[in-house]
Amino acid sequence: MVKADELSLYDVVNTPGVTADLSHISSIAKITGYLPEEDGLKHALTGADVVVIPAGIPRKPGMSRDDLFKINASIVRDLVKGVAEFCPKANILVISNPVNSTVPIAAEVMKQANVFDPKRLFGVTTLDVVRAEKFVQDITGEKDPANTVIPVIGGHSGETIVPLFSLAKPAVNIPSDNFAEKIIKASKGEKGIVEPTFVYLPGVAGGDAIAKETGVDYFSVPVELGLSGAERAHNILGDLSEDEKKLLEPAKAGLKGNIEKGIDFVHNPPAPNK
Repeated sequence: MVKADELSLYDVVNTPGVTADLSHISSIAKITGYLPEEDGLKHALTGADVVVIPAGIPRKPGMSRDDLFKINASIVRDLVKGVAEFCPKANILVISNPVNSTVPIAAEVMKQANVFDPKRLFGVTTLDVVRAEKFVQDITGEKDPANTVIPVIGGHSGETIVPLFSLAKPAVNIPSDNFAEKIIKASKGEKGIVEPTFVYLPGVAGGDAIAKETGVDYFSVPVELGLSGAERAHNILGDLSEDEKKLLEPAKAGLKGNIEKGIDFVHNPPAPNK
């Protein structure tokens, strides 16, 4: 069990109510909530070691994917600007979709502020692993999730998600911890933690070879976590089956477009709606 000293919440609405609910949980953590008023983002982020960004809105009726992208991309961009200013050394965990674009957005914002550390930026893709495991369990009839583990590489949408069923390992214990807890454990010195995550490959040891092989700078692979964040990317591409290699081709093509879209958003932001 990972123990947090303080949990700070930030949102444009409802934070006080959520904070009150969480405060009723028996925990050693100090729980505080902030709104945009009175430098709320500054107070929420200052001193943070881990920043989890799940912010965004769901797609609504009549809303195009591009409309949704512009809104969520703007939210992530502005939150990461706060990270760059108030806690630039924090581990940043991006959950907000589309992860294939929002992670590059976060990277570009941190680069512009001259505080980008690629070992501290993660796109959370754990849900893809859970889905792949459930799919296999439905086929095999296996009820115990501790008996199935499936590596998933690529990105975090549609054809960019490539589950590696050929590398499935039975009888492997799947811990119940979420990704944020793994980051905290690794930052406290626990060894041997390897998790799939969407990272900036050129900035992580072992990532250059994967970037050259895939043709993209951002990619989800098993990554060894440690005191400095993402310490080593594990290249498992050579272990793929022929069918999985074929699946990887459209995944790479889709990723290129997603990544370029995120980078372009930061450098050529759309005009605000009037």
